[in-house]
Amino acid sequence: MEVKRRTAESLVVKLSSVSEKTRNEALCELRLISKHDAESRSLIAGAGAIPYLAETLYSSSHEAQENAAATLLNISISSKDSLMSTRGLLDAFSHILRNHSSTSPAAVQSSAAALYSLLIVDSYRHTIGAKRDIVYALIDIIRSPSSPPRSIKDALRALFGVSLYPLNRSTMIHLGAAGPLFGLILKDGRVGIVEDATAVVAQIAGCEESVEAFRNISGISVLVDLLDMSTGSSMRIKENAVSALLNLATCGEGRVMEDFRLMDLGVVDGILNVAEHGTDKGKSKATALLNLIDTKTISSCSGGSSGSDLRDSPRRFNYLLHQSS
Repeated sequence: MEVKRRTAESLVVKLSSVSEKTRNEALCELRLISKHDAESRSLIAGAGAIPYLAETLYSSSHEAQENAAATLLNISISSKDSLMSTRGLLDAFSHILRNHSSTSPAAVQSSAAALYSLLIVDSYRHTIGAKRDIVYALIDIIRSPSSPPRSIKDALRALFGVSLYPLNRSTMIHLGAAGPLFGLILKDGRVGIVEDATAVVAQIAGCEESVEAFRNISGISVLVDLLDMSTGSSMRIKENAVSALLNLATCGEGRVMEDFRLMDLGVVDGILNVAEHGTDKGKSKATALLNLIDTKTISSCSGGSSGSDLRDSPRRFNYLLHQSS
């Protein structure tokens, strides 16, 4: 351990060298050590590397940016407090993300992934979410047609981490997250990206502002379509759609229930599919959504002449009967 500590200290000293070659060599070595040796990550942080690495993110050298961002990502796995306590680190990440179209894609991806790693800690979500420039930059990445798939996926994961803090959800809506997220759902054929996009949608649906934002872009209809058995959506996508609709119904109350009144039995079958075959969490949310539809929608539809009255679904009532037995 002592040898590792001395090695880390020696490399950190080289980061302050006037020689660009020496700095780059030290960056490469720190990246490799922090990737392959978990014990060295805290030693590198303890030796004072983080401020130098953060400063390097402003470098004009894409290679230096890539190595610094990757090292910070590796350090974030086991030394999150050291990163968050470093002044200017979030600003450095913001710089990389805001300039995603002109900087190294690898640096962008590592920076977004490092933020996601930090967002695992509950107490950091408010701090990072309060950096509107970071949130906007992540949204801009998923909005940009030129963003590589890996950048989009890492940005979505970071946005998911931000959205786990309830007060950040309205910020994301105000910064325009809904449009790009639903754009990915509609236009991106890659299952993994659509799954991640719907996961973020499910979270941001849990605020009052989301109801109007989703309705303005026909988002509720998109979520309903994802539950249609003929679309071939994965179970994770269906579960995320159910979660989003449940959050919308909870936050939007009557406004969303008006949309539910237009749903046909095929949609109820989609919710039932999740209730019967999803994960435990998915089943619970699907059942809650079915109950919400039943208690708040059926009463308002009971006098209607529509042939798609939700009470007419045998599967729906057989399932609820089974659940209560």
